[in-house]
This record gives sequence, C-alpha cells and structure tokens, in this order.
Amino acid sequence: MSLLPALPLAYYVDRFSPFLGPHWHNFGIRYYGLAYLLAFAAAYGALTRYARAGRSLLPAEKVGDLMVYVVLGTLLGGRLGYFLLYRPDSFLSEPLAIFRVWEGGMASHGGMLGVTIALLWFGRAHRIPTLHLGDLIVSIAPIGLFLGRLANFINGELWGKISVVRWAVIFPNSAPPGTPLAMVPPRHPSQLYEAGLEGLFLLAFMQWRFWRSDIVRTQPGRLSGEFFFVYAFLRFAGERFREPDASLILGLSRGSFYSIFLIFIGLGLILNGRRQARTA
Repeated sequence: MSLLPALPLAYYVDRFSPFLGPHWHNFGIRYYGLAYLLAFAAAYGALTRYARAGRSLLPAEKVGDLMVYVVLGTLLGGRLGYFLLYRPDSFLSEPLAIFRVWEGGMASHGGMLGVTIALLWFGRAHRIPTLHLGDLIVSIAPIGLFLGRLANFINGELWGKISVVRWAVIFPNSAPPGTPLAMVPPRHPSQLYEAGLEGLFLLAFMQWRFWRSDIVRTQPGRLSGEFFFVYAFLRFAGERFREPDASLILGLSRGSFYSIFLIFIGLGLILNGRRQARTA
C-alpha cells in the first residue's frame, strides 16, 4: 500500500509565511531581512565587547564605521555572488534582476568575498591590520550563518533531498505549483542541519578559540584560516543532505565545489599565522 496519502499527517509541513506580520504583495518585514538585521546587531555588540575587553585593535568608537563596510560587503558580495556563482545565465540575460531583492538570492561564498574586500578597504583607511580585522569578523560570522539558515527554513527554500526519516519535512514549494500536498515527498530539513553545523557548532568553536587562546594577537590571520577550513568541511557535510539548487560542477554541488577553494585559503592563512609566531 502506498504511504503517499498519509504523508501530510506523518510529516511536518513547512507552512511558514516569509513575512513577519502584515504585508502588501512583496513588501513587508521578511524573516530573511530580519535575520541579517539581528546578525549585524549581534556583531556590533560583540565587537564592542572585544574592544572593551582589550582583545581587539579596533577601538570601540570605530565599530560602527566598520559595520557599515561589513554590511555593504555582505549584501553586495552575497547578491553578486548568488548570480555569478549560481545563476550566471540569468544574470547575463537579465542583469537588472540583481535589484529584485524581494525575490531572494544570496550566496555565502560571495558574501565572504565581499566582506574580505570591505575589510581590506577599511583596514587600509584606518591603519588596522586586515588579518586582525578578519579574525574579529570570523569569530562572530557564524551568527549570521545560523540566522540565515533559519530564515531559509522559514521561507521553505534550499530544501534537502527526499527522505523518509522521522524528522523529514514537507516543503510545498519543492513541488510544481498545483501539486496536491499528499503527493509532495518529505525531505531532509537541510537548512536546520546547516544552521546547527555552520551556525551553532562553528560559533562555539570560534568563540572558544578567540577567548581561550592568544592566536588573535600572536598569529594574525590564523583564526580566519581555521574558520575557512572548518566551514568548508561543515559545508561538505551539510551539502550531502541538500538538494542541489544549480547544476553540478565535476559531480559536486556548487556549495561543495566552491568550498574546496576555502580549504586552500584556510590552510594558507593557518601556515602564515604559524610562521609569524615563529619569527616574532
């Protein structure tokens, strides 16, 4: 006997609205935008605390200035990265689509590149070592990754592969419009897996390394390297359960493929940090 008719009763159905409160067509307070706002607010608070605790070369009065650069780097890099890394054909055929932010579309790898450029710019302007700024940012970046993945789950997007595990979720948007709910297969809630891995686990590791070691002072850039290295492997783990949202590259999902470069960048930063510690 087919189990499909019982699926809506057996599995949780993701029926969340992407909006918090009332909205008008595509305009309103979106959980995705709220996630970014909360992440930036948390980053501001953490950077201020670092300065007051004497763990940062960034003065507390300059935290707000840095956050302007980080916000712009995250949003511009994430948006451009989404189209260039995941939707290049769409970008070439309709470049103005990049401004339709209400349709969603951000790439974490693009955001990382955008923030890196922003830190280079800010560090040069304020004469603060870029590697040190990078170490500060990566120590709190998982907050944004965690909140972003939660927003992905609420939006019912970036769903996982079809599965019959007990905690699987039915995402109505994963099927063509008009498909009866009983015919929509359950899937891994991969957004929650990634929220736990890239968000909570990575945040705990970064905070432990920041507060329980002296590498930010003695080995600038090493914490950034550890972030990229660990994030890449956590991304590999999460991508195993996620339905690819773009064509594969060399048999790998695009998230996994782009993360390969982060491994090499991370190793380079770690080795450079160790070298600086030996020559200090």
